Amino acid sequence: MTNRLKAFDLQGIREVARDVIAACGDEMIWLFEGEMGAGKTTLIKAICGELGVLNTVQSPTFSIVNEYLTDSGETIYHFDCYRLKNGTEAYDIGLEEYLDSGDLCFIEWPDKIAELLPEKFIKISITQLSNGKRSIEISTNE
Repeated sequence: MTNRLKAFDLQGIREVARDVIAACGDEMIWLFEGEMGAGKTTLIKAICGELGVLNTVQSPTFSIVNEYLTDSGETIYHFDCYRLKNGTEAYDIGLEEYLDSGDLCFIEWPDKIAELLPEKFIKISITQLSNGKRSIEISTNE
């Protein structure tokens, strides 16, 4: 399945977040791809807002993983794998346990941990357009 959402800018990000949530359905592993500055973290913040996250959502660039709690008591893990040098570092932080937790996991820079990814996931690719807007494509690996 591949689904291309309409182009958006920051003013429309909440609506796009709702569209992404609807398109991803019950899948628990969401991979966010895009160049530096494409808006991965910004989109994740909007998605978390729509999911009722109570915590402040910010990039886990230095911590590698942030844990958020929703108003319904669900846990969401947010990973930024940009600084990981190899799969061993991902093992060291217990990435596999997070992925197997059954909780929603948002992963930025998933190519850094490709060997650890489960068989089933949703990929959300963000592309910067020349007019300052972003385009989003959602696909499954099935």
